Amino acid sequence: MKKFLKEFKEFALKGNVMDMAVGVIIGAAFGNIVTALTKDFINPLINSIGGANFGGKIHLPWTGTGENAQYLLWGDFLTQVINFVIMAFCIFVMVKAVNKLMSIGKKEEVSDPTEKTCPYCQSKISIKATRCPHCTSQLQ
Repeated sequence: MKKFLKEFKEFALKGNVMDMAVGVIIGAAFGNIVTALTKDFINPLINSIGGANFGGKIHLPWTGTGENAQYLLWGDFLTQVINFVIMAFCIFVMVKAVNKLMSIGKKEEVSDPTEKTCPYCQSKISIKATRCPHCTSQLQ
């Protein structure tokens, strides 16, 4: 049992797991901010244009009236779609920025050449060749 707890502790405290946990917590908080932005700012702006009722609902007539009545909450659905688009765009921009920052510190690896050009026939040959396989010239 001690070995199991030790392995779990090592797993739970690894950098990737902790980073993921922080990301989930920040993502949830960011989701709440985007929801508030949509409901408190974007929806009222859309409602003010032409008197639209963005938070509206459509009654389904075959479901009856009163407590049994069912509605399509298209305003809530549209709010969630707008939330998704905003979140996806923000995550795209953040991932793009992180990738850019990660590539700044890395240097491109310069690989040693594996081919050279024959000075006589101008064909590509192995860097280790002492004689050109195309024109059979002796190389230096």
